[in-house]
Amino acid sequence: MSETRYTKDHEYIRVEGDVGTVGITDFAQKQLGDVVFVELPQAGKAVAKGAEAAVVESVKAASEVYAPVSGEVVDVNSAIEGQPGLVNEDPSGKGWFLKLKITNKAELADLMDEAAYNSFVSSCS
Repeated sequence: MSETRYTKDHEYIRVEGDVGTVGITDFAQKQLGDVVFVELPQAGKAVAKGAEAAVVESVKAASEVYAPVSGEVVDVNSAIEGQPGLVNEDPSGKGWFLKLKITNKAELADLMDEAAYNSFVSSCS
């Protein structure tokens, strides 16, 4: 069973065991507009919680995708490099960015659950 947690920077992490799938939320992709470019890290890269893990560029702006927790990149979604529009079409499905082997599961406690994130988003608009 997976559990999804959210950051105030509008990233999500869907946790299954000790691996988390990271992407940006539907709210984030709507704010960015049409995504035209994605830069992903190399597998094996260690990332710290809150550090830049990837870059997403849209017709409006370039933005960093931050690591919701510390970990090692074990996989990247190379499909979105060739088809960055997948981030807009299906941000929590086919538009994921990377998978992290989580090094400190306690960091997940600092993230919001879906109800808290939805409340946070409604205060943003």
